[in-house]
Amino acid sequence: MNAIDNLNTWMITEGRRSGDPVHVVSHFCASLVAAGVPLWRANIGQRFANPLLIAWGVVWKPDETQVYDVTHERMLTDGYVGSSFEYILKHRKPLHKSLRNLDPETDHLSYLEFAELGGTDYYATLLYYGDGSLHGCTFVTQAPKGFAPEHLEMIEATLPALSCALEPMTMRKSSKSLLRTYLGDGPSEAVWNGTIKRGERTTLDAVVMFSDLRGFTALSDTGTEEEVFDALNSYFDLVVQSVEENGGDVLKFMGDGILSIFPIPTQADHADRCRKAAQAAQGVLSGLVTLNQSRTAADQPALDLGIGINAGQVSYGNIGSPARLDFTVLGSAVNVASRVEGLTKSLGHRVLATDTIADAAPDLFAASGLHEVRGIAHPIALFALIAPPETPQGS
Repeated sequence: MNAIDNLNTWMITEGRRSGDPVHVVSHFCASLVAAGVPLWRANIGQRFANPLLIAWGVVWKPDETQVYDVTHERMLTDGYVGSSFEYILKHRKPLHKSLRNLDPETDHLSYLEFAELGGTDYYATLLYYGDGSLHGCTFVTQAPKGFAPEHLEMIEATLPALSCALEPMTMRKSSKSLLRTYLGDGPSEAVWNGTIKRGERTTLDAVVMFSDLRGFTALSDTGTEEEVFDALNSYFDLVVQSVEENGGDVLKFMGDGILSIFPIPTQADHADRCRKAAQAAQGVLSGLVTLNQSRTAADQPALDLGIGINAGQVSYGNIGSPARLDFTVLGSAVNVASRVEGLTKSLGHRVLATDTIADAAPDLFAASGLHEVRGIAHPIALFALIAPPETPQGS
């Protein structure tokens, strides 16, 4: 067997089983170099279905190999428009281009950058997957004479095997990414591993944070559809980013409500998770100031919100019918967090927490007194989060 045959055999056996795209692409490119293809750089791009990401890929260079993601927004920029990836996907055929004597006015920026770094020749071609989808890969050389025809023939001869190795990885990455997008880190991992089936539940201690956008009904009645969705997305971005930065999981969007949890693995982690949740709420308040400044500058109404935080035992899992499941978290701790959030407006605070939270982070809370909470027989002590500097408490 020659070098190309050996590479193809490796791709459809060990490469397909490895599950490691960096390992596969590194081996693929290094084997081509060993076979005489003068590669300097390769980019193996994979498209997949995801509401936030449209593609991912692996960039190989002799000294390093890296994985990257591509958002939908990036596809609208000059980085993609006019690029070789756009060309091969649109025309469904390879592109071979010399990087010498380029025209800065008409040639794509990527060609100019490669040429400036010493690239001499460029080749872009397609990968075909079993579901009919098309994916792209590009190869650059610094060889003085560029790619010879036999070099391109060797590259093309290995692409079916490369597709064979990478397609299952793309399918797994796409599925995991979708689960992560809709369920969050912890729950998505549990569902992926098959540990949570219909009716099965996991009980754990957690901090529960329930946030709600104030005035949403009025905004829905008076604003345009675009204005409503823009407000919701801005609010969601704000809360999700702060929760995830502090180690929490956003479990559900319920209209304009957001349910988040901060799992408490052991009792020793209780105080840390309570503080993380409080810091996440502070981050939301700080971000709200910045968000409203930009909305005011754009002649849009300011947004306001309320947050309730509580800790206790919760159960999460899949519920629903055999054909349609929903992932949710249940328990009295969740109900209390929701009802505490409902008191934020009447008590004049954006963020209220129970004593189990405030006791773990006394420097972040001020006592608000005893208050009746629906569903609880006796009044309970509530605490208002101390807003970050220059952040008004609001009402």
